[in-house]
Amino acid sequence: MRKIALFAALLGLTACSHPAPPQGRWEGTYESSDVMIAARLEIEADGQVRVSAPDLLDIGPDERDAARAKLASDLDAAWDSVTPRPMDFDGETFRKPGGVAPQMIWKAKSKQMSLIVYLGTHPALRIAMREVGGFSDNPFGS
Repeated sequence: MRKIALFAALLGLTACSHPAPPQGRWEGTYESSDVMIAARLEIEADGQVRVSAPDLLDIGPDERDAARAKLASDLDAAWDSVTPRPMDFDGETFRKPGGVAPQMIWKAKSKQMSLIVYLGTHPALRIAMREVGGFSDNPFGS
């Protein structure tokens, strides 16, 4: 009987513990007719999160290549100054401490990370991120 009670207590403690966020690096991009975003995300061993997502709005059709190059350059140049910060993580959703709005979504089964970006009055944008060993010079690819 004691073993069952001890097992139940341990199971209860495990269920209440905070899940560990995934560690790693991700990058991704978003493009629509009027918005372009390049994003980097790193989750450190202690759970601190570094994220940067420079954006450009109202891009003309003839400006897209230059816009991609600018965003890639801005992302790379600013990365060293991005400060790690804590996030609340419930096993799937990352939020600012005490916050409500989701900042990132992690699907553990598929190992898919999504970054949620809020640009003023635009609807929230979800960017599918790809896991990388090291960040590239151009997250838009070739």
